[in-house]
Parts: sequence; structure tokens; C-alpha cells
Amino acid sequence: FKTCPGRVLCKLSCSGEKEVDLAVQSAKAAFKIWSQMSGMERCRVMLEAARIIREQREEIATMETINNGKSIFEARVDIDISWQCLEYYAGLAGSLAGEHIQLPGGSFGYTRREPLGVCVGIGAWNYPFQIACWKSGPALACGNAMVFKPSPFTPISVVRLAEIFTEAGVPKGLFNVVQGGAATGQFLCQHPDVAKISFTGSVPTGMKIMEMAAKGIKPVTLELGGKSPLIIFSDADLENAVKGALMANFLTQGEVCCNGTRVFVERKILDTFTKEVVKRTQKIKIGDPLLEDTRMGALINRPHLNRVQGFIKQAKEQGAEVLCGGDLYVPDDPKLKNGYYMRPCVLGNCKDDMTCVKEEIFGPVMAILPFDTEEEVVERANATKFGLAGGVFTRDIQKAHRVVAALKAGMCFINNYNVSPVELPFGGYKSSGFGRENGRAAIEYYSQLKTVCVEMGDVESVF
Repeated sequence: FKTCPGRVLCKLSCSGEKEVDLAVQSAKAAFKIWSQMSGMERCRVMLEAARIIREQREEIATMETINNGKSIFEARVDIDISWQCLEYYAGLAGSLAGEHIQLPGGSFGYTRREPLGVCVGIGAWNYPFQIACWKSGPALACGNAMVFKPSPFTPISVVRLAEIFTEAGVPKGLFNVVQGGAATGQFLCQHPDVAKISFTGSVPTGMKIMEMAAKGIKPVTLELGGKSPLIIFSDADLENAVKGALMANFLTQGEVCCNGTRVFVERKILDTFTKEVVKRTQKIKIGDPLLEDTRMGALINRPHLNRVQGFIKQAKEQGAEVLCGGDLYVPDDPKLKNGYYMRPCVLGNCKDDMTCVKEEIFGPVMAILPFDTEEEVVERANATKFGLAGGVFTRDIQKAHRVVAALKAGMCFINNYNVSPVELPFGGYKSSGFGRENGRAAIEYYSQLKTVCVEMGDVESVF
């Protein structure tokens, strides 16, 4: 691979109905083997996969950078989170258990936690390898098989994950990859042998997947979009709050579903905070994502870059002020001249009813909004159809806990942002979806509970 912005990396064949059925049947056969293995046996295989990823960290991170356009610095973090995810669920695989319940007369009952079968994972293009691990980790730990469809914009690195699982010793076909767009996804969702669907992506696509799953009464996990609030109180550590705002808006070129893109700043520090954010934003190094000092790479493709630019144009028309950035960026390196680069943007003079404040932009665009009171900012923060994340910066720990308790969001941060340890559940409220990735909570969404009632005496009959 070489960095070739704006050029074709590879060509792939979209999986049709026949190929999807082959993948599902292959996974179904592997499931029969994998599901009968003990949790400790599955644990050892998953630990081996984690070890391979850890040892090949640099190679996989480079592949991911070329795959997505994010900086190599960030890609390495993604790969670390990926192997940590597999290690975490490997550890849980051997601990999965039901419970024993004593009943009268020596009778008893017990529960069994059982796998679902063939699960479908549909990934997004912003964290291709990491999302595949987030979905496959708990799925495989519970004894399931998985057929995974990456975004057609980032098809490469997930294939490497499938190879790694095979090298680690999973049964052949346990983790299959199919390539394609909406049609391939539809074949997967409607396949009668698919037991569950886990999707990461946009709200409109999530709604369609939920509709298709409903016809087969299949459980779904939906990790959808967001327009999350980041609340900066005047008593916050300013330096830390500024760093938090940058983390909440400009990771992966702003292409992060849980980004805190509505930055509410208490009015008494508005000017100071804004000045410092603009200063720091202008210093972000943009360019070749494979260079060590690059902190912002290229957006995913030309249509998406144009879409983000359209949001900025509309924001200006509605009265927002571009405090910095927002324009296209052309790196000095002639090899990068066709790349999808833009300068990170900070918008001031924003109002709650502006499109740039209401709709998910999914690019490096921060909107700053002033507020005066805690009650006011909580009400405004919750005035959205989304509910994925929220953040609070303050030195008053009581206020911090009070505010996050009031936020209608599934993932909240206090004095940090965009920190997602695999040990903690991740997912949203409202239109941001339901179900959870990561943590012990994910086990609930990749398994089913069977109850067994054992009678030790004669059957008590009413007949």
C-alpha cells in the first residue's frame, strides 16, 4: 500500500444473495463447532487473536490509515483498543454462567446462557477494524458465529481481521466477511438463518435495518448518530476544557458519532475559552496521515467532504461566524493534492435553531454556544432527537454528577471526552439507538437465557 489520496486503492466484488447465503451457511457450520467448545477453549483462541493483532500493530495501523485517512497516531490507538477488546471478552468467555435457584420440596431450577447463532455485524467507515472487534469480541465469546459487512468505503482492514481469527484457530467460517453496499446488507438482514443484527451507522439506515429485522423478529443492536452536548462551566480547568473540546470535535477528522459538537460555554468565560480553542485549532497539523506529526488526515471521500462544506456554507448563511478553518486544505506535497482535506472549523455566534447545531455534520466542525445557568444549559442540551453522548467540564464534582444525571444520553464524560475503555458499555438513548457495545452489558445482547425447572417429587396436577 502507498498513500494515494483521491486514487483507487482496490476493487472489490459486491456480495449478492448467493454469496451472502454461502457466508451464512459457512458460519452456521462453524457455529456448531464453536458453540460446543467450553468458554476456556474459546478464551484461548481469542487470546491468540489478540496476541497476533498486538504483534502486528504497526502493519495493521498503517493499513487502517490508508483504509480510512485518519492519522497513523490515531490508528495505532484504534488497533490497541481492538486487541484489548478481544482480550477482555476472552477473559469473560470462561466466566459465562447461569444460576441455580432452590425451589420447595427439593425441586430446583437453573438458567443457561446460550449463544444466539449466526450474528450479523454491519460496520461504519470511521473505525473499520475497531468496530469489527467491538462486535465480534462479545459475539464470539458467547459462542456465536459472525458474518461481517464493512462499509464499502473501507473494505480492507476487516479482511485482515478475518485472516487473524483463522490464524488464531477459530473454526473455518466462524468470522466471515462479505463486501457490498445497501443491497448486500439487505440480503444479510433478511436471511432466515441470521439470528441477530448489530449495526453501526446513520439513523436512516438504522431505521431500515430495524424494519427488516422486525419481519423476522430478530434482535438488533443499533449504534447510530449523535449531536452531543459538551458543557463547559466557568469553574472548569480552562486548559483541560480546551483539550477536551478538541478531543470532542476533531478526532478522525471529526468523523465520530459521539463527538461533542455542541459546545456550550458559560458566558463569563466565553471569550477566553473561544480565543484559546481557535488558537489551538489553527495549530492542528494537517496532511499525510502516515507522517508521525500529522494530527488530522483526509476525510473519507469527495461527496462527504462536499457535504461538510455545505453545512459550513449554510451556517454562514444562517448567521454563524467562522472563527477559523472551514476551507479546503491543499498540502504542499504534490502527491496529496487530490486528497479530501479541510481545515478544522470553529463556528461562533451559533443559535440552537441553526442547522449546524441541530444536524449531525460528521466532520471537523465545532459549534460554540453561550449559556448562563445550569438549568438552562441542561434543557438546551437535551433538546435534540439524539442521545448518544454528553460531557461536562467543571471543578465542582457535585455539579458534574448532577448534570450528567440530567443528561438524556447513554455515554457521559466528566472532565474528559471520547474515552471509550472496552470495560465500559457504549450506546445511546433516543434516536441514537439501543443495545450496548463493550462491557459486560454486551454479553446480554449476544446471548439468550434459558430457564430449566426440575421437579423432584410428583407433579402437582389440577386435573
